[in-house]
Amino acid sequence: MTFSDPNLYDYWPYEGRPKITWPGGKKLAFWIAPNIEYYEFDPPPNPKRQPWPRGNPDVTGYSQRTWGNTVGHWRMMDLFDKYSLRGSISLSVGLIDHHPEIIEAVAARNWEFFSHGIYNTRFSYDMSEAQERAVLADSIRSVEAATGQRIRGYLAPALTHTERTLDLIAEHGFWYSCDLFQDDQPQPLKTRTGKLVSLPYSLEVNDVIAYSVQGWSPDRYTDILKRHFDQLLKEGEQSGTVMCIPLHAYLVSQPHRLSPFEEALKHICAHRDDVWFATGAEIAGYYRDNFWDMAISDIAARGGARPGTGFSGPEREAGA
Repeated sequence: MTFSDPNLYDYWPYEGRPKITWPGGKKLAFWIAPNIEYYEFDPPPNPKRQPWPRGNPDVTGYSQRTWGNTVGHWRMMDLFDKYSLRGSISLSVGLIDHHPEIIEAVAARNWEFFSHGIYNTRFSYDMSEAQERAVLADSIRSVEAATGQRIRGYLAPALTHTERTLDLIAEHGFWYSCDLFQDDQPQPLKTRTGKLVSLPYSLEVNDVIAYSVQGWSPDRYTDILKRHFDQLLKEGEQSGTVMCIPLHAYLVSQPHRLSPFEEALKHICAHRDDVWFATGAEIAGYYRDNFWDMAISDIAARGGARPGTGFSGPEREAGA
């Protein structure tokens, strides 16, 4: 059967929504999401996507990502420490076994961890439901054993999904998904159970897009980050917005890129009176506790899915 819409959320126009106010009356919730990923040197092939675009094995790509974990991540942590920023780590959970030193250093700083699958070279395409459940259970169990932290967020490995991914992460007690890019505010998702929030992540200001896809200069990336922030802060005067900067140490922490990126952080941190510096879980948890019911009532009033604990019912099932 073919669907024209995956039916994961309702169309919900920005204008006229109920007002969001972040803690302390802040206008913008800011979170920063370093991806700490592990790419296998010679991963198994997947018929829908080549793990290494240049072919397997790819010693060049592998070594570049090794640099990110060996040098770049430590450089990034030092920069965040300088500005008293906590990251929300998008974690390839297999990295716990490969580089436990990184996990220990991040946990010591009280940063958040959320799951980015086991390896970024293992895609969700064609996974059975049992396999997806095993990945989620392993992610929860492994991070909790290594850090004592119960992960609440999920970003699918290499942004790959099945038709059941969001339902399963909601069922497993996750609070937020980073896999959708439909809004600049959190939005309730239509899952069979639970209260799963689509939390603004970003492709537009993701350093992979900036450097690997668009080929922008470090100065241009910095300028884009500043302008992105300024616009969201301005709109946050009416109703709270969210800005996320997704990062990859093998890109943004290169010596010629880090200093320009620091200029963007200086600009953002100069607005501490108006910005809530938080983790993904803190933002999603606050939204779930304070704005979930208000949001789904407003969506229903505009003709969307009916209010409820989740968005189960005929509207969701028709597109499942």
